[in-house]
Amino acid sequence: MKSEIHPDYHMIDVKMTDGTVFQIRSTWGKEGDQLALEIDPLAHPAWTGGNAKLMDTGGRVSKFKNKYAGLGF
Repeated sequence: MKSEIHPDYHMIDVKMTDGTVFQIRSTWGKEGDQLALEIDPLAHPAWTGGNAKLMDTGGRVSKFKNKYAGLGF
């Protein structure tokens, strides 16, 4: 394995949707950066049985619901 072609791993903080923070080795960002997750296994409908609210950060869900409101979605 060539050492000069692989990215360096470093420790970052990952902030879950419930506010908990844990450290993990990653190539993302710089040493000590914090990655804030918008959706994770605690809030994703696929893992929560659909009881969690889907976060509409870009307004796409609202736009879809308004566009197809008459179809009963």
